Amino acid sequence: MLSRLPAEVRQYLLITGNYWAFTLTDGALRMLVVLHFHQLGYSPLQVALLFLFYEVFGVITNLVGGWLGARIGLNRTMNIGLLLQVVALAMLLVPPAALSVPWVMAAQALSGIAKDLNKMSAKGSIKGLVPADRQGALFRWVAALTGSKNALKGVGFFLGGALLAWLGFRAAVAVMAAALLLIGLASVWLLKRDLGKAKAKPKFRDIFSKSRAINLLSAARLFLFGARDVWFVVALPVFLYDRLGWDFWQVGGFLAAWVIGYGLVQSLAPWLINRRGKPLPDGRTAFVWAALLGAEMVAMALALHQGRNAEAVLIGGLALFGVLFALNSALHSYLIVEYASEDGVSLDVGFYYMANAMGRLLGTVLSGWVFQHAGLVACLWWSAGFIALAAVISLALPRHTHPQVPIQAA
Repeated sequence: MLSRLPAEVRQYLLITGNYWAFTLTDGALRMLVVLHFHQLGYSPLQVALLFLFYEVFGVITNLVGGWLGARIGLNRTMNIGLLLQVVALAMLLVPPAALSVPWVMAAQALSGIAKDLNKMSAKGSIKGLVPADRQGALFRWVAALTGSKNALKGVGFFLGGALLAWLGFRAAVAVMAAALLLIGLASVWLLKRDLGKAKAKPKFRDIFSKSRAINLLSAARLFLFGARDVWFVVALPVFLYDRLGWDFWQVGGFLAAWVIGYGLVQSLAPWLINRRGKPLPDGRTAFVWAALLGAEMVAMALALHQGRNAEAVLIGGLALFGVLFALNSALHSYLIVEYASEDGVSLDVGFYYMANAMGRLLGTVLSGWVFQHAGLVACLWWSAGFIALAAVISLALPRHTHPQVPIQAA
């Protein structure tokens, strides 16, 4: 059946499957580490610092990985990322006495390298599979990949909480490492060679983007993802567990349901944003959706500050935040692939995801520090401020660099 599909569709499915497998373990590992080490008595800031190198090396990897992908091909960087995640998981299988903070941080650093190699490769590969005159199809393919990935990350959150309660930390990590190794070996065999490889060998200095549009979008992306992680990564799960008395299954299940819904909305972004056959999105579109997201964060912060029921505010507010953030994220994911140059696409995509990783790094550290010293409401105000900056930057993004063709006609 698959052999009858066009070659580019088969490659898209392989890339998506590879990305799905990685994302499932990445989400599960995040939840395992947060809940397991909080249970051991680590403070919110200490838990956040466990992910410090994960985010730091994500920044470095996206810069260097984009250059590497342009030289050796995105299929290779994608597979390297997948197999590095197996090594990172294996590092956590040491006896509990050896599971020190520096060791966990080192394993998370390797996982950060793996994650961003895999993601940069997956997003960049699509540019070479879709003809330049089919921008509507590009929007749909990017949205489907991004949305399905985030839905599976949500499943991974639930899986992490469930495996921790069912098998314990070490057994859960071992199961994930074995499964990912099998998928990685299959991907090495099947994924097309030289995917995304530049015709001319780029120099190392080319890792920094010379495009104004990509630099602006990267800055907006930094603040957008900092705004999410400043309250979502550490503050929210610890608040649910400590202050509201939820157990591992409830925390993991709730965050899983949120991320799954968020991913589904991302997959539908082309139809939700362009539901009436409007021209494809541009900088003005990015500003409007960021402004809506910022207004919602202000409303949540005010509601909690005024003493409204915390569970009701968080469940309802998080649902709306998920929809609005998903549309913002999907819109950015489309714009970077559209703005990226055709030859050596991984350089532009890598630079953009470097900014994405910087936003996650900033948000993760602030999530632990602000929550520990000022509480969840303060985290929400930081989030609103970051979103305001993303919205202002979006005003300077280009308006329609491509023909204004409605997405349904593409």
